Amino acid sequence: MIKTASQYHDFTGYIRGKIAGHYLDWQNQPNVFKEYQGIEPIPLPEDIPPLKQNLLSLLKEEGADSASKRIDISDLALILRLTCCLTAKVRSAGGDFYYRNTASAGALYPTEIYAATSGIKGIDDGLYHFEIHRQSLSTLRSGDFADHISRFIFRPAGKSPHLVIIFSAICFRSSWKYRDRAYRYHLLDTGHVIENLFFAMKALRLPLDVYYDFNDREINRLIGVDDNREVALAVAVVCGSGSVRDLEVPSIEKLPENLISRSIVSGHEIDYPAINEIHRAGEMYEEKKDHSHEFPVSPSLIPKTWQRLQDSFSSGQEIEYPRCLFMRRSSRNFVDAPISSNKFFSLLDSLCLNYHPNPENASIDSSMLSIGFIAENIEDITSGLYVLDTIKRRFEMVSSGSLTEMMSHVCLDQEWLKSAGIHFLFISNPGLLDRKYGPRGYRYAMMTAGRMGQRIYISATSLGLGCCGIGAFYDNEAADLIGLSNDSRLLYLVAVGRVKRLLS
Repeated sequence: MIKTASQYHDFTGYIRGKIAGHYLDWQNQPNVFKEYQGIEPIPLPEDIPPLKQNLLSLLKEEGADSASKRIDISDLALILRLTCCLTAKVRSAGGDFYYRNTASAGALYPTEIYAATSGIKGIDDGLYHFEIHRQSLSTLRSGDFADHISRFIFRPAGKSPHLVIIFSAICFRSSWKYRDRAYRYHLLDTGHVIENLFFAMKALRLPLDVYYDFNDREINRLIGVDDNREVALAVAVVCGSGSVRDLEVPSIEKLPENLISRSIVSGHEIDYPAINEIHRAGEMYEEKKDHSHEFPVSPSLIPKTWQRLQDSFSSGQEIEYPRCLFMRRSSRNFVDAPISSNKFFSLLDSLCLNYHPNPENASIDSSMLSIGFIAENIEDITSGLYVLDTIKRRFEMVSSGSLTEMMSHVCLDQEWLKSAGIHFLFISNPGLLDRKYGPRGYRYAMMTAGRMGQRIYISATSLGLGCCGIGAFYDNEAADLIGLSNDSRLLYLVAVGRVKRLLS
């Protein structure tokens, strides 16, 4: 029985020569679109004025006011479209395949989005499921549930929500291919989608609080999912100016079984127990238990001296933020050509900007994650392993030498990786996560890594660079290659480089 982050991460680690063959049952490939048959979808407005912001300028802007403006159905449509939408279609013998503006392991897209509205002009108060492929909403519950949701969030802002967006993951979509390791991708992929919401709220100057700490079972019951198949992972809140109303809220009735059963995405689903075990282990929210350790926790990745980032970097050729979202792809056609120093520093800058949220929201603690990178083909930068301090905006070399080819072999011998100019590394220590946050801390670190991975995707696209995230690697070999100690582990690798052409 898996009860800790350390146990799950070790259990799902890849070991060279010991990855069992896995037949993909194509006849039971999971459906990547969740629909509610019998519910008439509400189309979202399409004629919405485009946004024009430059991505890096957007990130540098100050946060929105504490109280949000009154948003309407057009604002909601734009928020959801920028958060997750289809961007292109490819026809194949197996049927049409749709690209999205978020990265996903194996393009299996486990994340679903639900929205609870309160006083939004043009749409009744209610709980809705966002149908990505139709850009529409399906009504699951009628009425104002915003204050009700606030009661199930730990450490809420205290203001009455104007809009609540709930992110869930359908387990079998990813476990069909990745089996017990799939929970890692549920968290990373959901982090990708959350970061797109962050961008959207920045662009619209709306305040946003994202919570990973909430009453799992009550939120799952509210959105009406079979929590053996689909689970809520994050709750995002746009607050209004009023305080949460102290009303007696009746218990939420269970949704009809025909709606709950929409969590089933294949005719023959296989249960992978480790996924259920690690998620259940983290259901009980725990206050921070151990304050004796500061992150990052890998002494071997802490240099003696640091170089500070300059105040501002820009290539002068960035693509507008909304267009970056629609151009985003996982690119593997890297070429052996250097990344300019301006673009390199812009990438580092993007990871430091607005990374650190409200410190009162304990569920997103940036200190739980270390960020390093392997530089290989960058103008005026020596090849080697570096660490990035996003709080003090500085970086420094840990060791010199060429590592990208060796890392490509660690990443299941994917040769294309060695042509990337830089490998970003997201690192944490599952054991310390357990001691500091309990097993729920694994969700914090992995979703935060996913958020930063998506930020690199969008930033790289804005700079005309290719990008691809990697969650599959031989775990112990990766730790040995980059010299991790104290049981620290690589959670996610995101490669960036020059490409033959940027897909559009």
